[in-house]
Amino acid sequence: MARDTTREPGRAGRTRLISGPGILLLWVYGVMVVGALSRSVYQLSTEFGRAPLAYLLSAVAGLVYCFITWSLVRGGEGARTAARVCCAIELAGVLVVGTWTLVDGDSFPDATVWSDYGMGYLFIPVILPVSALLWLRRSRVAALDAKTAAGTAA
Repeated sequence: MARDTTREPGRAGRTRLISGPGILLLWVYGVMVVGALSRSVYQLSTEFGRAPLAYLLSAVAGLVYCFITWSLVRGGEGARTAARVCCAIELAGVLVVGTWTLVDGDSFPDATVWSDYGMGYLFIPVILPVSALLWLRRSRVAALDAKTAAGTAA
């Protein structure tokens, strides 16, 4: 099994959060950043009056994706904690907005990234935070195991 974390040269004490299959997670977040932010910027600048709540929520989703992507790239325990908290917020947002769009569809004349639990994005918005939280937990355990093994070998 490949190591989930590696020490980066020149970054004292900072450990990469993503390597191996986790790179796919990072790429999907990157794609969601581009998709959500470009969609919201276009809609906010050209059609704001039509569905301001939906477009603002899409912008928030894009900013959340951006922060999580940055945290995953940055590495280190502080970034891991920030990513974990932000993924939990993302999941809560998807569940709240997804439920809101089903219960009160009139509030959303146009879809958001998180509408109907991300149905317009192949449900990636609801799957992504769960996958990220599981990955962050798994990589944390692997990092602790590696640290323990290094401590006993010394």
